[in-house]
Amino acid sequence: MNEEKINKLKLHSPEWADKNISKLAKIFPNCVTETFREDGSLNLSIDFDILRQELSKDIVDGPQERYSLNWPGKRESLLSANTPLNKTLRPIRNESVNFDTTKNLFIEGDNLEALKLLQESYLGKVKMIYIDPPYNTGRNLIYKNDYSISQEKFLEKSNQKSDSGDRLVANPETYGRFHSDWLSMMYARLKVAKNFLSKEGVLVCAIDENEFASLSLIIKEIFGEGGYEHSYVSVVHNPRGQQGNNFSYVNEYLIFVYPSDGKKYLADFKKEEIDSRNLRDSGTESDRTDARNCFYPFIVKDNKIIDIGEVPDSTFHPNSANVLLDDGSIEVWPITDSGDEKKWRYARHSVENILSKLEAKKTNKSFQIIFNKDEGTMRSVWQNPRYDSSEYGTKLLDDLIEGAGFTYPKSLWAVYDSIMAGVKDDPNAIIMDFFAGSATTAHAVLELNSNDGGNRSFIMVQVPEKIDEKSKPYSLGFKNIADISKERIRRAGKKIKDKDSHNNWKSDIGFRVLKVDSSCMKNVFYSPSDIDQADLLSSVDNIKTDRTSEDLLYQVLVDWGLELSLSIKTEKIDDKLVYFLEDKILIACFDKNLNEEFIRKLASHKSSRVVFQDNSFSSDDIKANIAQIFRQISPETEIKFI
Repeated sequence: MNEEKINKLKLHSPEWADKNISKLAKIFPNCVTETFREDGSLNLSIDFDILRQELSKDIVDGPQERYSLNWPGKRESLLSANTPLNKTLRPIRNESVNFDTTKNLFIEGDNLEALKLLQESYLGKVKMIYIDPPYNTGRNLIYKNDYSISQEKFLEKSNQKSDSGDRLVANPETYGRFHSDWLSMMYARLKVAKNFLSKEGVLVCAIDENEFASLSLIIKEIFGEGGYEHSYVSVVHNPRGQQGNNFSYVNEYLIFVYPSDGKKYLADFKKEEIDSRNLRDSGTESDRTDARNCFYPFIVKDNKIIDIGEVPDSTFHPNSANVLLDDGSIEVWPITDSGDEKKWRYARHSVENILSKLEAKKTNKSFQIIFNKDEGTMRSVWQNPRYDSSEYGTKLLDDLIEGAGFTYPKSLWAVYDSIMAGVKDDPNAIIMDFFAGSATTAHAVLELNSNDGGNRSFIMVQVPEKIDEKSKPYSLGFKNIADISKERIRRAGKKIKDKDSHNNWKSDIGFRVLKVDSSCMKNVFYSPSDIDQADLLSSVDNIKTDRTSEDLLYQVLVDWGLELSLSIKTEKIDDKLVYFLEDKILIACFDKNLNEEFIRKLASHKSSRVVFQDNSFSSDDIKANIAQIFRQISPETEIKFI
């Protein structure tokens, strides 16, 4: 017996308006818009001004036209970008790697909140922002926006809400605010993110066909077309194709945004292939057996290629990638660190034609043969096997963390080349990604540093999106997406450090984990008028009881606008814990019963800034005399209390 789906009766009269709107939408799709109902909900409607024009041969009077992209919730999205936030970032040492020395950051929490908290510390300091936001497919989760509440309620809600695990919601295509909510989410975050970019900074947004046009327009509105160039790259990431009703999609897009003052902001790339750096082949059909005439040695001496060896017979197998010969020269074979016999990109009989463009590059352990093709500007279509998101996204991640569970993470090399385009010539650049996902961007930064000796740092932001308890990642101990992100960075960093790397690389594979949380200060700190007389004694200490001195330190760094990657050293002075930040930018002590002798010792370090807890002093006189003590010993020091 055939089973058929039985629809329930709606038990109300037909919604003829909706039916008519659907009919008009098929004839005049440009007349369809999203509007508010009286109860505040949204639905699809018809823009009658545009419809009247469609039905007329002459200009129809109506609202003044202007070039813009509008949607319900846009003004509220702008408000959310500008609304202040009383939160902090709390350090989590046990989830970090090399906490005290690393320059890399991993922020866990709502990315709009994180951006607001990071804004003062990294204003105009980020060389590149690369983001791969959730595509508006109707299946992906997006950040929940509640713009119907007042600013006061928004602040109250922000201050009280510390668990951001439920910030993501489904956005199905059947929902009335399908496009509006996604645009509001992106608009607020890009509005804040623009402030991070340096004068030479580059923004790169990955996106598919669903919101490519809309995202392009809001980026142009936020960045403007007069001061910025907007370029578009098509990346073939799925050569097999993703089936649709009429098209098989093989590509997605990168939107590049950079200053338009006539200077060159994107690095040159190789004309033929964007990845033509290592002559040793990689990817599919790159094994020795795939092309016999492409397996032979280069003879290197004194860091120069002096000859090309012959193709051996199939029974000969070199014992390593670099074989030392009796005369001190070295045979360089296309063999990987793990011993896999690969092939060169060019056959023995043709490589002599490009010999002048080849060089032997010495790493810590061995030589590589590098092909220096003529350089040229980037092309607008990137088509290369290494951009395959299955092979170099899903499979690569699964090799690091078996069962990670990500569907189509970005190819490491697509992100790598995007980043290299913007920061190739800046070895100390800061790269930010506030939709970190599986942390491909962090992995790519570490890989780039390892290859060219740079010491770039990254700032990753990821909301702790909860993982299904029935999934494989959950069974492996991962409770949320941020857990997987952090583990990938740990494992990728270790793997990169263990392979051949550039001699100049400082091998910073660490990262500091900081989590968005409520302020360290009690509520009375922000609203002293709300305190009752009976609470006066309990409120002498305005710090929450569950906060550590290091928590307070990071609240200070955020509020003072200091970089959160500054190196930190601790020292005991008169049995008091004192924090010394890089180059004495800041000295902090939050211990109690501080006396004049201690204050004088601290002043003798002549730091730029010093901070204490408001009630840390042994007497009111000591607190009153602090300014005078520092004026005598270190007059340039700025003093603050919390």
